[in-house]
Amino acid sequence: MNKIVNLIKQDPIRVEALSQVYKLNLPQCYIAAGFVRNVVWDAIHSYKTPTVLNDVDVIYFDPTESSSQAFLEYESLLKARMPTLNWQVRNQAKMHERNGDKPYQSTIDAMRYWPEKETAVAIRQLQSNKYECVAAFGFDSLLKGCITFNPQRSQDVFLQRVTSKGWLKTWPNLDIVL
Repeated sequence: MNKIVNLIKQDPIRVEALSQVYKLNLPQCYIAAGFVRNVVWDAIHSYKTPTVLNDVDVIYFDPTESSSQAFLEYESLLKARMPTLNWQVRNQAKMHERNGDKPYQSTIDAMRYWPEKETAVAIRQLQSNKYECVAAFGFDSLLKGCITFNPQRSQDVFLQRVTSKGWLKTWPNLDIVL
């Protein structure tokens, strides 16, 4: 999605973060969730500077990974390279166990189980100045400024996240879709 890629490319911190994640060379590896979603919501609200990133969610899919702690090594590498960011790295091939779901088939399949559809969006660097943006539910609702409940999860969890994360305070023009 060119519009989202162009928004990301306007933020040097996001561009550098993508470069650092690219260097990890992990399978099906993206930066997801608020890293992408928030920059779109900022644009919808005509914010001149990006809202602060609470964390940077790096997701990848490696069902053959033997170490259950490998993600911590990747987090340490990223923290050493960009210490001002709060890196959160997770192998989506393992997350179904924590979430009580059937095994996920890919990174995008794992995102189909996230509580909000607009959070299930991700971007990765493919090569220098070339990016791929993906979304488990498409981009339309994100670009329209919606926060949409995903029926794969509890509505209570969805509503609690909307409140606890303060999305409607930061981006008051968003529409909740149940």
